[in-house]
Amino acid sequence: MGVRGDRLSSHYLPALMFLRGCYTFSSPILGACLELHSMSEISTPTQRTRVAREPERAVYDREAAYRILDEGFICHVGFSVDEQPFVIPTSYGRKDANLYIHGSAASRMLRQLKQAVPVCVTITLLDGLVLARSVFNHSMNYRSVVVIGKATLVDDPSEKLAALRVLSEHILPGRWDDVRQPNEGELKATSVLRLPIEEFSAKVRTGPPIDDEEDYSFPTWAGVIPLEIAAGEPISESRLKAGRAAPEYARKYSRVQTRARA
Repeated sequence: MGVRGDRLSSHYLPALMFLRGCYTFSSPILGACLELHSMSEISTPTQRTRVAREPERAVYDREAAYRILDEGFICHVGFSVDEQPFVIPTSYGRKDANLYIHGSAASRMLRQLKQAVPVCVTITLLDGLVLARSVFNHSMNYRSVVVIGKATLVDDPSEKLAALRVLSEHILPGRWDDVRQPNEGELKATSVLRLPIEEFSAKVRTGPPIDDEEDYSFPTWAGVIPLEIAAGEPISESRLKAGRAAPEYARKYSRVQTRARA
């Protein structure tokens, strides 16, 4: 199924308004702001991060990129070893202007990244399937961030423990304080990378399909199938002691609530 570079239209206003500094309307995907957040910063794209395909979808606002990063679960880390490219999926967390990337001390990625080396990290959130009247014009609604830079291994024990807490709280706020803390052996078996969020860009598509004018009379359904992450009812482990109920953060888990607290 081909995905076309859609024509510039009002459906891309969320990205365009970010470039101008603020929204003038409420978006269910990106939120709303009547005035620019005081901590917001419009980043100047580099040659590596400037969005070339469908540039009208580009977002260079730091706070907007943070919101996408804070909602995601998995990042993909791209790096090269002896001219062989690798892309590794792993968990991550954000603290201020740093990404902390989780990994095993035995993994290929961590073995190669013990020195500061170039990486490319991507995070993508899929918000909907966009069904057009022609196969060619089908698309997806999404939010994505690319961060390029040099990742370094976190060696300081205090920072490493704090980074692991960031990773835990990113996925499930409240869980870190509710469980046993890592012991020395577990800390040695786990590695964390730090990547400054300095060179980045985001890309966003929202809205309905955009068909060729002659296709609007074609007799088929067109529109958007919204997609979202929804938590089910917690399932207790078989050896759980009687009377131990699931905590509120598990019973009422919502990625939207998690994102709002971040």
